Amino acid sequence: MYKEVVIVGVCALLAALLIIYLVHKKRTESFEGGLKAANTARIRNSKLYKSLNTRYRILLSIFMAGMVLASVAALFLAARPYKTDDVVSGVKKRDIILCLDVSYSLYDLNAEIVDYYKGVVAGLDGDRFGINIFNTSSVTYVPLTDDYDYILDRLDELDVYFAMQKEYFEEYYTVYDSFTYMPDDKYARYAELQDKLDYFEAGTLYENWYRGSSLIGEGLGTALYSFPYLGNSERTRVIIMSTDNENNSFVREVLNLKEAANYCKKNKVTVFGIFPSEEKFYLPEEYDYSSCLAGFKEAVETTGGKFYIRTRSQTVEEIVKDIQKQEAMLVKVVMTRQTIDLPRVPFIIMLGCLVAGCLAGLVLQK
Repeated sequence: MYKEVVIVGVCALLAALLIIYLVHKKRTESFEGGLKAANTARIRNSKLYKSLNTRYRILLSIFMAGMVLASVAALFLAARPYKTDDVVSGVKKRDIILCLDVSYSLYDLNAEIVDYYKGVVAGLDGDRFGINIFNTSSVTYVPLTDDYDYILDRLDELDVYFAMQKEYFEEYYTVYDSFTYMPDDKYARYAELQDKLDYFEAGTLYENWYRGSSLIGEGLGTALYSFPYLGNSERTRVIIMSTDNENNSFVREVLNLKEAANYCKKNKVTVFGIFPSEEKFYLPEEYDYSSCLAGFKEAVETTGGKFYIRTRSQTVEEIVKDIQKQEAMLVKVVMTRQTIDLPRVPFIIMLGCLVAGCLAGLVLQK
């Protein structure tokens, strides 16, 4: 682009020099072979002569000034003026894993998280996103990917899953003690629900009769090790985890919550925790809301993350927006230095002076 501008400028300057030559040639040829006249004072003092002479001098001044300025601008243009800018840009290199405790006590919270994250994922650009769900065992429901259409499809499936959990829990589990007292029409829907729920829970309730349920530490640990190349990545890594921390393990976990949090810290993975409000905490008698909250909060803050309680005044939307503002979510900042050519001003000056000078020269030639 710069070469084209210089070529145009050189051509315009050559055209101007040609006009100068023609004007000069005409002036010299006008007096070749002519006769010199004496006593021209009367002619010089006439109004017509003075008017033409003034016009001639003005046009000649415009012509000469235009050519001189155009030449200077052309030299400036040939010198290639430029400026250097430091450009600071953000490179999105974030890996985000949504880690959901899919115990039936959390269907409301999980449904709200999944519903809101549909909008978040739709607005991502360059980030990788994954989903892990767990209860007794963990399932990598969506491996880290930037295929956002696929992620949205899977979020829709989870939305359906949590809606079925809600229906099962509220209309059957808390209403009927056994099949004996369940009406036939209700039982038909119950059997249908059970069949569909079994599809989702085949992975998350594996050996729950032996190992128990809500193995929180293993859930977090599995999410952590879903990141590739742990300890050797420039990408910001974040786990957003929802759980009520009601651990009901029958055997010792491979990783407990405290151990998993320490491994997250060691591998520079930040955990943000979302905890249900007390009114949504479906706790058995052996669990205490305060102790469950304190244990999860301590684990989250060990990693440098932030702990949130989902309440009526603090919605999931507000929580997620706050998470996205945290330092751990900042993208890597890259500064580059670039050289920018500045041909516009000298080119415009040169072109304007050439046009003015050439017009003046053409009028002089007549």
